[in-house]
Amino acid sequence: MTPTIHLAQQADADALLGRSPLAALVGMLLDQQVPMEWAFAGPHTIAQRMGRDDLDADEIAAYDPDAFAELLKEKPAVHRYPGSMAQRVQALCRFLVDEYDGDASAVWRDVDDGHALLTRLKALPGFGEQKAKIFLALLGKQYGVRPRNWREAAGAYGEEGSYRSAADITGPESLAKVRAHKQELKRAAKEAKNG
Repeated sequence: MTPTIHLAQQADADALLGRSPLAALVGMLLDQQVPMEWAFAGPHTIAQRMGRDDLDADEIAAYDPDAFAELLKEKPAVHRYPGSMAQRVQALCRFLVDEYDGDASAVWRDVDDGHALLTRLKALPGFGEQKAKIFLALLGKQYGVRPRNWREAAGAYGEEGSYRSAADITGPESLAKVRAHKQELKRAAKEAKNG
């Protein structure tokens, strides 16, 4: 069953995220230093610029690095830092080709424990602890990937009814709640710094 995703807040981009495990991973990779919708629309933009309906890890991994960077830099740019993100997307795809035969869903397929899945996600290029936990929560909450202990492995991001991250966005209302949560965290951090 293909999940209904609302991370990009654009029908075509969200449809791709719902049907393509690689698009979901690339969107999560791009989700830093730009609005979430921009990041998660990125995989669809990349696919379009490659003349495809979907992303293919083998094709991206083998793409000329300079030409791939130009695809991401084309206006409107896929990310605020399109050159470095092009390198990261290609590194992720090379890893998937080398370790999982280019099949992004193999990262979580047949994993029966949330902590084991978290370890696999943290091994992906560009996925640190926090990004891996958010993606694990996204898999559990929206993609139906729920190995034993997945909520515990995802930490606070796995909590039911929370509005902390991309894992919790199911439409405009939840997006606004996640944004408000992030703004509150920034405000609290600023107050603590100025203390």
